[in-house]
Amino acid sequence: MRALVFTRLVLLLVVCVLTLALGVALFRYKSMMLQTRHDTEDAYPNRTRPLRSLPVSRSCSCHRKASILQNAVQKDELEGMKQRRHKEFKSDKLRKLSPLSTPLYALPNSPLQFPFQGFIVRPLTPTPIPNLRLEAKKRSSYKVSLKVTRGILTVKELSKDATITGDGEDELTIRSNQQEVLNHILSSVVYTSTIYHINTGDLASFRFEQYEAIFPIVIRQPKIPVLMDTGSDINSYLTITTKTFVRYDKVALLVDSIRKFYPNMRIVIADDSFEKEPIPGNVDHYYMPAEKGLFAGRGLVVSQVTTKYFVWVDDDFLFTEATKLEKFVEILEAHPELDVVGGTVSAQVWAHALVYDEGDEMEGGCMITAFNRNYKKLPDYPQCTIISGIINFFVARTDSIRKVGFDNKLMRVGHRELFIDGLGRLMFVSCRDRSTFEIGHQPRKGNSRVYSNHRFPPNINLYKFPLFFFKNHLKCLTL
Repeated sequence: MRALVFTRLVLLLVVCVLTLALGVALFRYKSMMLQTRHDTEDAYPNRTRPLRSLPVSRSCSCHRKASILQNAVQKDELEGMKQRRHKEFKSDKLRKLSPLSTPLYALPNSPLQFPFQGFIVRPLTPTPIPNLRLEAKKRSSYKVSLKVTRGILTVKELSKDATITGDGEDELTIRSNQQEVLNHILSSVVYTSTIYHINTGDLASFRFEQYEAIFPIVIRQPKIPVLMDTGSDINSYLTITTKTFVRYDKVALLVDSIRKFYPNMRIVIADDSFEKEPIPGNVDHYYMPAEKGLFAGRGLVVSQVTTKYFVWVDDDFLFTEATKLEKFVEILEAHPELDVVGGTVSAQVWAHALVYDEGDEMEGGCMITAFNRNYKKLPDYPQCTIISGIINFFVARTDSIRKVGFDNKLMRVGHRELFIDGLGRLMFVSCRDRSTFEIGHQPRKGNSRVYSNHRFPPNINLYKFPLFFFKNHLKCLTL
């Protein structure tokens, strides 16, 4: 009996010892692997991979005071309009799509060195890829590969100590027993796009063992500069523009006030009145067919501008001693990234921010007009703030406004529509110094019944809302 108990104790002791030994071995193995992983992470920073799946678009939420734009569309036309809008939206999105829109993420653990940003090539033009290099720990052999989708890869420097496959193709592989030789060959790799496109891109894959880096290649045709001679004085910088409709008395007062302060500056006036009358004061007076509308007139006068900048004024404004156009030009010259500088009209500013959520492809986006909100003050000009929308007295870059344009469908009332169309395309600034950036306003009385009926038509939003719904792909808008 004692012998049996003793035997069981011995067996139990042996099992315990074996279990302990196995546990120690596993612990040491895990510690070794963690240390190896840690050493690898320290040795190889900056791994880069593209995001394999893009975020799914989501529906946006309308403000409680928002206008639901599709409610202004005739019910029997709504479904057809939605289908056409969706088709046009997808076409517009496809037109603007670029491989460079693919998100790239920098991750740890990579011995690969590559151009992460700023590698720009001309279409169909061989261009060396800068800064390609492998920094790996010593191995018996090394193998790297490069792959592109919109071009080919060639090697300028060959070596008897390396094997190269895929030279002149879209996938290139380099093998060598010497890392120095491999890096010398990498420094001579040339990319040539095989498609002609003025502004697109490619994504290059750079691999070594389990490591992969994806870097962008910008394929872009250089743009020819289009420069405007600014001459020697303010008259060479600016053209004053306006549009009038059956208010010849008011536009005459405007011209008189301009000539008091800027006697030699060119004035361009578009006129869609029923019966045309001459406008004195040495102006370029363009006759339009009657009732063509505000934005058609704006587009006409801007098309006739030959100066770097133009001034927009309404036909019932008045220049005063506080209307210093030189200051507007000074700001635009000091900040080339700006497109439009707005002032004040008889102490009124009307500056606002446009808050926009793209929403999803089917429903469209949501937009809120946020008054008394700005993004930041303009450096060196604390009286000026960066904003999304301004009052209808401004100085703008001619070429910038031409790229956005004025929608001729907006015939009676239109101002904020320029800011909606220009959101993301134009940089606006609003300046509030009344001693420098202000223009006066003529008395509002005296407008004819004909003008008032055209200027303030009933239910104007019932006409404009379908335009916002289709053209701007908006679901709702808070004015």
